[in-house]
Amino acid sequence: MSRYAHLAYTDSVRRVQREQGSASAAARALARPGAEEGAADPIGAQEAAFIASRDGFYLGSVSETGWPYVQYRGGPPGFLHVLDEGTLGYADVRGNRQYISTGNVRADGRVALFLMDYARQARLKIFGRAEIRALDEHPALAERLGRVRTDGRVERLVTIRVEGFNWNCPQHITPRFTQSELVSALPTVHAHIAEVEGENERLLAAHAELARHNAALEQRNAALDEEVRALRARVTTGG
Repeated sequence: MSRYAHLAYTDSVRRVQREQGSASAAARALARPGAEEGAADPIGAQEAAFIASRDGFYLGSVSETGWPYVQYRGGPPGFLHVLDEGTLGYADVRGNRQYISTGNVRADGRVALFLMDYARQARLKIFGRAEIRALDEHPALAERLGRVRTDGRVERLVTIRVEGFNWNCPQHITPRFTQSELVSALPTVHAHIAEVEGENERLLAAHAELARHNAALEQRNAALDEEVRALRARVTTGG
């Protein structure tokens, strides 16, 4: 995350890191090989696989007035394409027609992406520079990004030149599961439930059998008690 650290660790951030005792760890990130100011972090195989498996991401942009804005983009896994080791792209479909992210990017292409895997408590943060591209001006790109895309009317293409990225620790990520993740996991859960229910039925049947056996023993004991009382009565009367 060499480039990511250079972008994120501003003077104000470094002052807070010194105040909070994390300056040494931050300095190591800044000093890693390839940490020169202008070298972007290349997307590796791990990052590419993670990006391709996501069905959504959060996109942060900034307006001309300096206010940040975050929007969620969703679609089938792979709708955010890794075009090469330094570029992402997706087909942008019509939404609520506020066009806040689009307008922000036209004024300032700097963006931040959060890609979450809640089930596995993993998070990939990306800094990049976004560019809006017209469909009719980039037919080859439109065809490529349209192979896997969000349902709806495609209005534009968005490419993002990656500047830096950082994997976050899993701390404080609440596990959540998508419908597809539950569908794949539920058969195992249902099989386990059926197994437990079957075992429970066997235990209930065994318990019922023991109860019947105990009832028979109690009846036998009662009969024996009656015989003992009768014998004692005969002995007492001399009969």
